[in-house]
Amino acid sequence: MHVHAAPEQSSRKTSIVLRISLGLTLGYVVVTLIAGLRAHSLALLSESGHNASDFFALLLSFVAVYFQTRPADESRTFGYQRTGVLAAFINAATLIGISIWIAVEAVHRLYAPVLVHPRIMMYVAAAGVLMNGAIAALLWGVARDVNLRSAFLHMAGDTLSTAAVIAGGAGILLTGKDWIDPALSLIIAALILWSSIGIVRETLNILLEGTPSGVSLTQIRDGMQRVDGVINVHDLHVWSLGSNSRALACHVTIPDIPPSESACILEKLNHVLRDHFHISHSTIQFEHMNCGEMQGCVVPIEEMSRESGHEHHHHH
Repeated sequence: MHVHAAPEQSSRKTSIVLRISLGLTLGYVVVTLIAGLRAHSLALLSESGHNASDFFALLLSFVAVYFQTRPADESRTFGYQRTGVLAAFINAATLIGISIWIAVEAVHRLYAPVLVHPRIMMYVAAAGVLMNGAIAALLWGVARDVNLRSAFLHMAGDTLSTAAVIAGGAGILLTGKDWIDPALSLIIAALILWSSIGIVRETLNILLEGTPSGVSLTQIRDGMQRVDGVINVHDLHVWSLGSNSRALACHVTIPDIPPSESACILEKLNHVLRDHFHISHSTIQFEHMNCGEMQGCVVPIEEMSRESGHEHHHHH
């Protein structure tokens, strides 16, 4: 097995961008927390929690970039791809709790309004728009994979939500209606909850080795069975190694032909998997036409006595 690391220069540039982004985001989390407490603004406190989620999202991206450079070894034959997945699950589960707390506090403030200082809200949120916008621009320059593109989209979305806090502060300043602050908090809490639940579902599916979202086993089986020489595909399993990589294992029944002729079928099968279903790691066991039934799985009698019938292919 081989794990291909990103080019060293590109990886170094990405790490620098992520370090800068992490520092700016952490600083803004502290500022919004202090300002939210001083201004009695739940919207700012919600933004602090929201940007804390940004910090952890960027941290996960940074960890993922680091671990991508580490090769697999004998104790971790698939490498360290699921480290970020596990951290994302813990982070998202925590954020669900935070969003529920924000929502409960916002509802309480709707019934018992608290005097808010809108100018502090607007000043801090304006700084947040500039910071989130700058980070989004930096990430756009290095967003060459799904991991970093998702971080870019996260920060771009947060730029818009922080701009909403400015609008809320202006609304309070013009109308004197303090209920605007908890109403904004409910919206921000809903955004956190919605994104967190999606992350929990995705990471749980990966950790439980479920079929990846958007993958149809029927379509994969049909695509493989259209390859010349393939009689049927069974005992088919597809799962995610990490957030961006998939693996497949299956049994394929073919005619009783020499192993040298089956190599062409194997190459075509992996071409279908790689180009049509984005599966680059596959383990395919060939079984010949004359076979018997054993514990509900087709097991070739001829192959039980010789090892040549068990072919594994790992493509990267």
